[in-house]
Amino acid sequence: MSRRVVALTLDNLEDLPASCRTCLFWELGPLADPRPMQPEEAKLAKEAWLSATLLDWGSCGKVAYVGVEPVGYAMFAPPGFVPRAMSFPTSPVSGDAVLMLTAYVAPHWRSGGVGRMLAQAVAAELVPRGVKAIEAFGSTGPTSRGCLVPADYLRSVGFKTVRPHPSYPRLRMELRSTVSWRYDVEYALERIFGTSVGKSLTPAR
Repeated sequence: MSRRVVALTLDNLEDLPASCRTCLFWELGPLADPRPMQPEEAKLAKEAWLSATLLDWGSCGKVAYVGVEPVGYAMFAPPGFVPRAMSFPTSPVSGDAVLMLTAYVAPHWRSGGVGRMLAQAVAAELVPRGVKAIEAFGSTGPTSRGCLVPADYLRSVGFKTVRPHPSYPRLRMELRSTVSWRYDVEYALERIFGTSVGKSLTPAR
């Protein structure tokens, strides 16, 4: 069955899980109105954030499909687009990095390489844009929010801890220091991940 990763846009936002389409944990930040939004209002706010980020910065998400089934997604943006980014004990994100907000893989696909495929797709998006690194706040403790990225997943795809914490370590994947800009993107990403990126991002035979 074919596998593919495409950019997240307003057209395919509906392919994200319903709970994610109305989650504004990252987009509103700790100083937002504490009263919970109604689902439809939250959905519109999510669409507004995505639209503004696409217009002002560019692609900020990836969606993975197996056949026609959406099986996972990842979102990323510069920390200036993410109000919640300053609220963690391991903040701030480095000035040369883009923040990975979240990554999700459907439970029945979590041992099928989809998570690694998403990480490769994010790196493939950011390397040509001159981004030096990707950082993320990992989730390790029982108080961590579900929309954070599990630290074990981040480490499994090449992130390293740069600021430890029992619940919210900040991890980093170097891009520019690993990549020689004389080579094309696919070869550079093979050096980062140690696997054939082309096989992961194109339909399987």
